[in-house]
Amino acid sequence: MRRVVLAVAALLSLHITAFAQNPKVDVSKVIDAEKAFNRLVERKGIKDAFLAVTDPEGIVFKPRVIKITDFYSSIDKQPGALKWEPKFARISANGDLAFTAGPYTYQNDKTSEDDKVFGHYVSVWHLDAADNKLKLLIDLGIQHPEAEQEELIDFKQPDTSKHTGPSKDPFAGKGIIMATDKTFNEELTKSALASYKEFLSPEGRYYFPGFEPITGPDKIMKFINNEGISITASTLNVGRSSSNDLAYSYGTARIKKGDVVSDYNYVRIWEIDENHRWNILLEVFSAVEQ
Repeated sequence: MRRVVLAVAALLSLHITAFAQNPKVDVSKVIDAEKAFNRLVERKGIKDAFLAVTDPEGIVFKPRVIKITDFYSSIDKQPGALKWEPKFARISANGDLAFTAGPYTYQNDKTSEDDKVFGHYVSVWHLDAADNKLKLLIDLGIQHPEAEQEELIDFKQPDTSKHTGPSKDPFAGKGIIMATDKTFNEELTKSALASYKEFLSPEGRYYFPGFEPITGPDKIMKFINNEGISITASTLNVGRSSSNDLAYSYGTARIKKGDVVSDYNYVRIWEIDENHRWNILLEVFSAVEQ
């Protein structure tokens, strides 16, 4: 019942106006931003590159939430080579919120292959209206063994019928996302499998440390069941695109996997479906290193 109420609230929050088409919004904008960020890391190093592309409110998890500017301003330049490639990307119809995800490699010693680390990253980007450029809002990732096969590309254009006029608050209506995320967290304490079955998008992806990304509700729920995962989580913050089609949330989680209990940070990417219900398109858990 609570799920239905939230869906109705989401529907009522839509602007009751004729949606204008915005042909300038293209998913390639966030892909290009991500690739430019990667090239900047190669030229200037990890620290300077992060400081150059971050949104004023951009965050990382080191190990808890901290502003990107605060963290990277307080450390020395990081050695090594960091490379990544976007394979999964979406952008909102208004172009003010986007994300990419994909594989990364980190090599501390550029002359040796022995210390290479593999994993997947997730980056959320927010449009800076002042210069019309996407800035890095959230960045985190997981480590896992080297992938056995090449990941397929999944870039999808936004539904421009959801485009609305300019808004003074690009994350207006974030209360709906906050309520949805908290509801999902409450349901997780009762049954992880039932919660994911209810809230996952048909295209849902699941990123868990030590494992390659899992795609599709059936595979995700099979993984949760096989690994004996139970979750308690708490929402910290959320945001939503002004076109009401893409959103994010993040928070903390305590996960019991078999007999082992560990602390994690999570980020969820939400998308709205044709029935105006918010579904989880991507969820990533990043282990809290003590």
